[in-house]
Amino acid sequence: MFSTFYFLADPPSGGGMGGFQFVFLGLMILVFWMFFIRPQAKRAKNQKKFIEELGKGEKIVTIAGIHGTINKVNEDGTLNIEVSPGSYIKIEKSAISMDWTVALNKPAVTTDKK
Repeated sequence: MFSTFYFLADPPSGGGMGGFQFVFLGLMILVFWMFFIRPQAKRAKNQKKFIEELGKGEKIVTIAGIHGTINKVNEDGTLNIEVSPGSYIKIEKSAISMDWTVALNKPAVTTDKK
């Protein structure tokens, strides 16, 4: 029973490995920042810029999959979009999908096989 408690006790402080542990922890934090935090911040910045540049007449797709054309940009952060001729809905700017809207407005690629 004594041996069980011996393994649970603190290891003897011998020095040597303490610095390596801090370097390893620092490297882990750096890798986490490079692969998770930085790309997410960059994507959020691009999304915000995309939403601010939207204007009347642009074709959009919402995150719910609704396709429409911007009819009016309101001052309160909302848009009036026309989903079919004569049918308008009011949505938040944050409900616009940047990826789907860019894909919708991208010119179609045609391949000519001869």
